[in-house]
Amino acid sequence: MSDIPPIARVDVVRDVLHGVTLDDPYRWMEAGGEEFDHWLDGQARHAREHLDGLPGREELLARIRELGAAHAQYASFTPAAERLFYLAREPAARVPVLMVREPDGATRTVFDPGILPGEAHHAIDWFVPSPDGRHVACAVSASGSEEGTIQVVDAGSGAVLEAIPPTARFAFVSWPDTGSFVHHRFDAASDAPPERRRLDSRSFLHRLGDDPARDQVVLARGLNPRIELAPRDRPFLVVPPHGAWMLALVSHSALGPQTSEQLSDCSLYVAPRAGLADPATCPWRKVAGVDDGVTAFAIGHDTLYLVSQRDAPRCRVLAVPLAAPDLSQARVVVPESERVVQAVLVAGDRLLVRDLDGGVHRIREVPLSGGEPADVPLPVEGAVWEWAAHPERPEALLLISGWTDAPRLYRYDGDTLEATGPAPRTPAGFGEVCARVLRVPARDGTQIPLTVVHRKDLRLDGNNPALLTGYGSHGVADLPWFRPEMLAWYERGGVFAMAHLRGGGAYGRQWHEAGRGPRKETTITDFVDCAEQLLALGYTRPGLLAGEGVSAGGIPAGGALVRRPELWAAMVLQVPTVNTTRTEFTENGPINVPEFGSVATEEGLRGLLAADACLRVEDGVPYPAVLLTAGRRDARVPPWQPAKLAARLQAASSSGLPVLLRVEEHGFHGAGATREQDHALLADVLAFLLHAATPATGGGATG
Repeated sequence: MSDIPPIARVDVVRDVLHGVTLDDPYRWMEAGGEEFDHWLDGQARHAREHLDGLPGREELLARIRELGAAHAQYASFTPAAERLFYLAREPAARVPVLMVREPDGATRTVFDPGILPGEAHHAIDWFVPSPDGRHVACAVSASGSEEGTIQVVDAGSGAVLEAIPPTARFAFVSWPDTGSFVHHRFDAASDAPPERRRLDSRSFLHRLGDDPARDQVVLARGLNPRIELAPRDRPFLVVPPHGAWMLALVSHSALGPQTSEQLSDCSLYVAPRAGLADPATCPWRKVAGVDDGVTAFAIGHDTLYLVSQRDAPRCRVLAVPLAAPDLSQARVVVPESERVVQAVLVAGDRLLVRDLDGGVHRIREVPLSGGEPADVPLPVEGAVWEWAAHPERPEALLLISGWTDAPRLYRYDGDTLEATGPAPRTPAGFGEVCARVLRVPARDGTQIPLTVVHRKDLRLDGNNPALLTGYGSHGVADLPWFRPEMLAWYERGGVFAMAHLRGGGAYGRQWHEAGRGPRKETTITDFVDCAEQLLALGYTRPGLLAGEGVSAGGIPAGGALVRRPELWAAMVLQVPTVNTTRTEFTENGPINVPEFGSVATEEGLRGLLAADACLRVEDGVPYPAVLLTAGRRDARVPPWQPAKLAARLQAASSSGLPVLLRVEEHGFHGAGATREQDHALLADVLAFLLHAATPATGGGATG
């Protein structure tokens, strides 16, 4: 095994922006090509040899597989008529399959993406059943690419009836009736520059049995003068199966995975659903713009319910009649409180309200006719990961889990909350694991929530390996998530810590804005302050402390790595954003400009420079051990982002500790991975961290 990874060619490109000189030695990587592919291949082999040779790695993998084999995964519970559809991944299955539970309780497989031909595996990105439960529109992609082909499946026979080419990325599918659905597509040519591939997207109406090439455009830039669309805006159409109204949602920036919540920078329009017959003249009426701060919505029979941040940083719930949606005359259904209102759901004659309260979810209900909100007691101090109203009955389904409690499906009918559906079991060892929330004083005095998970008998003597992670972007809240395989870490005395950073959504709009754009430095300093608190309280010490960042979480983790390398024994950066001054020139870049900023403005450049780890690496600094991961075909964070940082650290670090670039050949941004891919990655990460924290290896840069 060679201890020396392939050396990257240096070819400096110099930019002068707003009087600031930026030198980029690896700009050539952005173009891809044979040289970059060859270098990635060499990095992948070097990382694989190193990771496979780590002591205890195979033992860890065996334990992770054992824990995973004891835990089936169930998600995406969606009722349609009298059927209940959901995704299930049994312990022996590579990827989830689409299941249905019939009214008599019988369950069966509707669609298994594993049967599709091809060299790579396929996975279901999302699905939406028709109102009568007879058909299901499933977005299926290869190797987690999220370039989903919509497969229309007969729910009775499981036959694939037709397919729409791979242009769909979002689960904004509505069935206006049982024979047609509306969907969203990116239609840019494959040879378009990366930053233009997601511009001028459109929504289409597809009728079952028709050629997708003849689908009718129903929302698009320039189609209807009543809806204003810029090139980077994404227009989505929501057509409830019942009622006389429909909703147009225009997203002006990055968008989360949900269709009716976790929204930011959006505009909303309402029109009679009869207007779908002539989209060019449809009488759309604007309900809310970006300044109204709508983050979630729910559609009732004749009323639109909105979660709004305007004049309420922690959000309130407003109601407007669909026939006359004047937001200035909106009725306040739930006023602002200490909790952050995240989402609403109409269930029968009640409105359910999901709140974030100090890192956990709460549920309140309020009659649609008016009244005071009342708490619904939940069985677990954790997260409501999914909820769905039954289309025919006044009840809702809630999928709830905690840090140490496996996800469980519950039915709420207004009186009782009872467990229902398949019940995965929690491995016995989790009875010895606990979770608690600390309050960390940041350097400006703000209290940052920090969740720590570990064995109950942990001694605070500084001798525990610890992994600190955080995200801190897009207003995303870090919620309690259950992963049984993490018991392999806790059994070895490991501490897992989640920093609820500014830039995220722990406390609403102000919390998000405090770490957004030109204030991105705050997200990084919060991460460092949380690390120092773990040290001060005796959870760990610098030679045992590791950091982690995933995707945009690469900004706080990468920023902490280059600012305070002496804090860390190791740093793990998974498909990370680490070269922010070049992000807007990627496929996913333009829609992230509102979140991160643009080099086109001096203020934007300052914020991006603060967040750019690549540009802050210095020659001769003893950096800790670093493990970076990349998906070969990742469109969200292209592989050249982690590749640039890997090359720069390999050339600059004086510590002699490994800097590895782990490349997933059949992987993209993480979604749609097989169970074995998940297990192998976790085994690599934990083995890397434990090895870096072992004194005999020389791991742990203590500076």
